[in-house]
Amino acid sequence: MASEKIAKYADMLFEAEQKRKAFPPLTDQDNTLTVEDAYQIQLYNIKRAEGMGHVICGKKIGLTSEGIQKQMGVHEPDYGHLFAAMDCKDGKLKCDELIQPRIEAEMAFILKGDLAGGKITREDVIANTEYVVAAFEIVDSRLADWKIKLPDTVADNASSGRYVLGTTKIKPEGIDLSAVKMKLFKNGEQIGEGSGAAVQGDPSVAVAWLANKMWSFGVTLKAGEVILSGAFSAAPPAVKGDVFTADFSSFGEVKAEFV
Repeated sequence: MASEKIAKYADMLFEAEQKRKAFPPLTDQDNTLTVEDAYQIQLYNIKRAEGMGHVICGKKIGLTSEGIQKQMGVHEPDYGHLFAAMDCKDGKLKCDELIQPRIEAEMAFILKGDLAGGKITREDVIANTEYVVAAFEIVDSRLADWKIKLPDTVADNASSGRYVLGTTKIKPEGIDLSAVKMKLFKNGEQIGEGSGAAVQGDPSVAVAWLANKMWSFGVTLKAGEVILSGAFSAAPPAVKGDVFTADFSSFGEVKAEFV
């Protein structure tokens, strides 16, 4: 795709985020848009954000579970960048800063070593992870009504919004992450459940996939970064006043409140 179009679509996404106003999907405007084009659009805005002083603190993989893929109408995962400003340490999400948020319960990997080279395995991920914690990712789309295709969400930084980390830190060595069970509650009522097996069979496998995919675009998963590995179940919408909790068995609980 011509650099002029990449800049044009990146500007549209940037403006939508600044104004908190979604616009029609890019693929409706340009049916030639590819995932490779979309990633260049994403990187254009990532570099813009860095130029504005935002600091990359991690990466994310999305659309890993069959439920999420069906919900979004796509057939493979996506990937994006996390900024320090997305970290809601108090668990409170300000609705006036978001457009159409949805919430995903997942596991976050905090790395102690780089994942680079394009041939990362599950074992490499485990060896280079300091600890794993329960997490919420709050996804948000700058594209109207979540009617998106894979190039749309990739261009939109994988629909990244905010995230919340739990406090129970678990070393991943010797643990079957595929067997971790999650129960999702909204305002005290259980609305979903899932297991690590829903995330490409094992969340650590998903992180390996992410490392290798992003390496193909010249991006490394780095020591100290937060890696969100993908949702255990479908992502419900959230509105002001909602309180979500997710219980990850031995990994503890994570809580998010929309204010």
